[in-house]
Amino acid sequence: MKHVLVVVDIQNDFVDGALGTAEALAIVENAAKKIREFEGNIFVTYDTHFENYLDTAEGAKLPVPHCIRETAGWELNETIAEALADRNYTAVEKITFGSVELPKLIKEAVGDEDFDITLIGLCTDICVVSNALILKANFPEKQVYVDASCCAGVTVATHNAALATMKMCQINVMGE
Repeated sequence: MKHVLVVVDIQNDFVDGALGTAEALAIVENAAKKIREFEGNIFVTYDTHFENYLDTAEGAKLPVPHCIRETAGWELNETIAEALADRNYTAVEKITFGSVELPKLIKEAVGDEDFDITLIGLCTDICVVSNALILKANFPEKQVYVDASCCAGVTVATHNAALATMKMCQINVMGE
């Protein structure tokens, strides 16, 4: 069986930048450890926006410029980048919460072999839940896991709400 790890948006702006939180900072070491110890295919998503962010639908509802491509805030957190330094991984830029490209890339990587998927990252209540639900919808017979010890939400309450939502959608939540 193949194993897939999806590292969702552990970028500077979500850790200690424009939208950073103490909870996000607190999960970085756990996430780095998970990456270093993981055996399988790794995919790393990058929330990617451009200079016109405030003119987009997302920017109208969240008027905080963040993860502008090629800025320091868009880059991976240093600890996460170091954990990935000696690893082969596929980078996936996404311009919205969930990546419709990610399931196709995973299918290409695993071929006809059986597999499971584990997600970690930021923010539990926006991009992690979006990607988890997209992956579960694309692979309904596969086990999809979210490691809560390697995730943080915008708030603790919305993090917990997202975990509850994922459980209701038959996504396995571990590390609570």
